[in-house]
Order: sequence, then C-alpha cells, then structure tokens
Amino acid sequence: MIKKIIMIAFLISYGSNAQTFNKVKLDSLFMMIESNNLGMGSFSIFKEGKEIYQKSIGYSDVINKAKNNKETKYRIGSITKTFTATIITKLVEEGKLSFNTALNIYFPNIPNAKKITIENLLRHQSGLFNITEQENFASWIITPKSREQMLGRIIKNGTVFEPGKETKYSNTNFILLSYIAEDIENKSFAKILESRIIKPLKLKRTEYGKKIRSKNNEALPYFEEDSKWELIKNRTDLSGPIGAGAIVSTASELNVFFENLFSGELVSNTSLGQMMDTSTGMGMGLDGNVLYDKQIYGHDGAIDGFQSLSIYLPKEKLAVTYIANGVVMSPKNSILTALKIYFGIDNKLSEKPALTLKPEELEIYLGVYKGGTFPFEIKVTKEDTALIIHAKNGPTFPLEAYDKDKFRSEPYEVKMEFFPNQNKMILDLKGKRSEFIRE
Repeated sequence: MIKKIIMIAFLISYGSNAQTFNKVKLDSLFMMIESNNLGMGSFSIFKEGKEIYQKSIGYSDVINKAKNNKETKYRIGSITKTFTATIITKLVEEGKLSFNTALNIYFPNIPNAKKITIENLLRHQSGLFNITEQENFASWIITPKSREQMLGRIIKNGTVFEPGKETKYSNTNFILLSYIAEDIENKSFAKILESRIIKPLKLKRTEYGKKIRSKNNEALPYFEEDSKWELIKNRTDLSGPIGAGAIVSTASELNVFFENLFSGELVSNTSLGQMMDTSTGMGMGLDGNVLYDKQIYGHDGAIDGFQSLSIYLPKEKLAVTYIANGVVMSPKNSILTALKIYFGIDNKLSEKPALTLKPEELEIYLGVYKGGTFPFEIKVTKEDTALIIHAKNGPTFPLEAYDKDKFRSEPYEVKMEFFPNQNKMILDLKGKRSEFIRE
C-alpha cells in the first residue's frame, strides 16, 4: 500500500514540457496505472467534437480475462444527473414545466413540497435528506424498488434545511426529477432518455442500466486488495437511483454527450448558461471549477465500485472522460495528470522535444537485452510508433525518441541509448548507467 501511495503522489505531481498533445506520454501514464494496479477502465479525449485519444486498461471481467476496450459499458453513477438535468431543462424550454414549478404539483406528500421548486431540486437546494445516506442503504438498494417504495422512504426521511437556504448534495433531488419527467412525458425514464438523448446523438452503447452482462462487454466492478482485483458482488438495482445514477455508457460516448450539450445541440445557449451558473454552489446538473487557469464544467460519479468523471473545457472545446471499474488512483487524479501532459504543464524533465519515428525504423532496436544490474533482463518490442519496454519482474511502459538511437520515459526517469551494430544498450535509470547486451 505504501508503494501505491508513493506512486499516486508521483503521478499527481508529474508534468511534461510538451507544447502539443503527446500520445506516447499519455500511453505511458495509463500503462503505468495499469501495471501498478492503480486502476482499470477507459479514458477518452475529444477536441472540437472529434476523438483524438482513447485508452482502455485492465479487465472488464477479471476471471474470464476480458479486457476493457473502447466499447466497454460502465455504470457512470451520478454523471447520470447531467443527463437528467438536460432533459428537465428541455421540458422547461418546451413550456411543459417551469423552474419555478412547486414540487407539490406532482408530489404533495413530500415534506416542504409547496416550498420546493424544480430549480431547488436541480441545484441541490431542496433541503430533502439524501436517501443514499439512509441507514442500511447499501443493503436495501440491491433489490428492485418501485416508485412507491422510494417515495415512501423520501417522505419518511424528511428534510435537513429550509428550501433555498443552503446547498447540499442530495440524490433524492434527481430521483424526484426523474419521476416528474416520467409524469410529463407519460413514459418511463429509460424511454425518455432514449428519445431525448440517445437516438438524437446516435449513441450505441449508452442506456438505462440493467443487471450487468459481462458477455455483452459490460464491465464488472472490482476493489483492489493485496495487489489483486476482487469482485464486488452486491450491486445496486438501478430501479432505485433512476435519474440520479442509473445510466451506463462508455468514455467516448460520454464525451459525445458533453460535446453536444456545450455546442448547443441539446438545449439553448440561454438554458446552458443557467445550467452552468454555479453562483449558489452548484449548477444544474453541472459542477464548475478552475483547473490550471482553465474553466471547466462537468460531473463525477460513483456507484458499486465504479468511479467516473467527465469534464468539459468550453474555451478549449475539450471533453475528457475517465470511467473506472477498479480504482486506487481516482479518475480525478488520473485526469489531472493526463491534462498536465496534454497541456505541457510543469516544464521540468525534457531538454529536447520528442521525435516521431516510423514503425520500420524501430526494428533495429527490438530484442532481449541482459545486464548485471536490476532489472537484469529487458525485452524491447514495438507498438505503432513507440518502443515498448518489458522489464523482467518490473513494469511495462513505452519510450519516446528524442535523438538518434536515444529514447526516454519521463515518468520512470529512464533513458536508453541503443548501439544496434554492437548489439548493446546503455540504461540510464535516475542517473545510474548500466550496460545491457542483446542476445
């Protein structure tokens, strides 16, 4: 565990001097996360509506050794709330609802229903007790729940403050918003999601979640214990959280959703501005923050061991998502580190820019190299335009070229100089040089 804490701290502080997007460095980051059992999941970056980077690591099903990939579905937890807020906002635009509509129009038995408005629900200012904090929540949410059962619990739990007086996150708010959408549209939330968002955006791997089917490339959730991924067997029945956390999707398709939301394809610019307004502490289905002097909006999610984060940078027109089904290093810290690499923040390690070599130019470096110091044996392979290092009893990671016959990995503080005609390689590990001979 101490090793993992040190690794996480290093990754969070890691930066690069690249002035443009560098795929090899991002590959190195996620290869490091994977090889050190810091996470399993999928990561995606969209720039101006186009995917410019995607990486999946670890397994969707550990026992059957099914690897996560771009099409793997994950439970996205509370990122669902951004979808729900979008649907509610669209209903307001169509005149079917108002942000000032009181909750008692739909659910008069809810405490303070006459005082609570739709906007209070959207901004987590209703004062309603957060149902996921109820005693024994984890045990009763794993079985199917009807609307009547959920409403009964919401009514019984009562309130914690007067509407509009505070801002406090509560899943209860978005469960109720889901029911309101169903009543207005006269169909299930799953059908509303399909007609309002999934079909218009042509999403193929996004839906209202059901029981996980690993054979359908749907990820199972895991926790890390003693350097092994252990399956989480008790899982939420998604009839309970509904519009607060029931959607499953992929990292790439979440970026499609956020790109379309912020480009005005789902709601008007005026409505989007209201959703982005965080002056009361939270927006409507969106959180706002400043990252590296850049304004970001988005939402995170956590359910049954799944953790996720989607963010959008309006000025840069950049959408970034990481969904994990096994977490030691959080999606937040993974994205922070990835964006440091993407934006070239913390100009420290490299004295020369990276070079791009053709795949055939890498052939002369491939093979197995043996030396007298740890790791004693290093296998060098290639993947596309990158050399891949496989250290015996050590990590696997890519190298980038920076000079003739010279390669490096900034995260590992490794440099390698190859002498193809002499069948040898000099390894520089944190300033300590060792000679390796190719077999």
